[in-house]
Order: sequence, then structure tokens, then C-alpha cells
Amino acid sequence: MTSLAGHLLVAMPQMQDPRFARSVVYLCAHNADGAMGLVVNRLLDEVTWPALMKQLGIETTGTSSEDRRIHFGGPVEAGRGFVLHSADYVEDGTLVVDGKVALTATLEILRAIGRGAGPKKSLLALGYAGWGPGQLDSEIQANGWLNVAADEDIVFDDQNGDKWQRALNKLGVDLLSLSGESGRA
Repeated sequence: MTSLAGHLLVAMPQMQDPRFARSVVYLCAHNADGAMGLVVNRLLDEVTWPALMKQLGIETTGTSSEDRRIHFGGPVEAGRGFVLHSADYVEDGTLVVDGKVALTATLEILRAIGRGAGPKKSLLALGYAGWGPGQLDSEIQANGWLNVAADEDIVFDDQNGDKWQRALNKLGVDLLSLSGESGRA
């Protein structure tokens, strides 16, 4: 099995699951035990950065990105926060995925971001996308997902509305040529 950790999963146009339709997922882990990633192109409207920091009792400085948005990371453990970030910030418990991108799920990283001392690039997501052993590989074989090497601009920029199309473009895929049917030899 080839690990796709550090890659982007791009939902095929015929993806029926509304939680993943037109989604782009950054894969943080992919091995024989399963896979875990964060959706990087869906925002949560009902939760704001200032309200979340206040609820967690974390003080923020004036320039700590009050306009920061919170992402829908996936349907698993929707109340748990994960920070996907540049690997310039590492603490105990940080998973460095590919040397450029890391994942941390602690309050300390939120405190660091709040005081302006966190990673250069980051996104906060609530929940994650998870697959059991072999499940993601089966979904890829059934034409549910495409994969492409991660692009930090796609992962971290705030142009969420076009991340799916940009990820497909990175693959050189023409949407009109994609079929929901898998071939049989």
C-alpha cells in the first residue's frame, strides 16, 4: 500500500455524500490502520473564531486574526478541534505530515495563535474525516476520489469557493470528461 499522507483527496463530481460533495481533504495519515484527514474547503458559519476563543478562555491580541474562519474538518468528532498548519511550529503531540504541513490538536497551539506566536500558516477545523482499514482505498478504486500532491496555497488560502476546481486543475482534469462509471477490463 502506498501512503497518500500529505496528499489532497478531491471528491469526484458524482460524490453523493453531501458531507463530501465537491470537497478537498488534506490527508494527515494513511496506513494499514485507516486514514484521517481534514476537509480544507468548507467553512462553519455557526462558529466564529472570537466566540470559540472566548468559550475556551483564550485571550487574543488585537492582530490575532479576528476574521479567522473555522472549517468543517469532517463528520467524525465534530466537537474536537484540529489545527492544520505550516511545520514552522511544532510542539509535543504535533504530527509533522510531510515536512511542510503539520497537525496539532492542543489548546496550546490556539493560545500561540491567539497571541500571534503560532505557525505562519494555519487553519482550524472542527471534526475530521476518517476511514477504517482499506475503506479509503476502496472508495478511490470505486472512483469516489482523486488524489494529488498537496499544494500549500490550496490548503491554506482563504479562497474556499474555488479550491475544488483548483485541485482538479492541478491534476489536469477536465470536469466534462469525468464519468461516474468505472471501467472494467
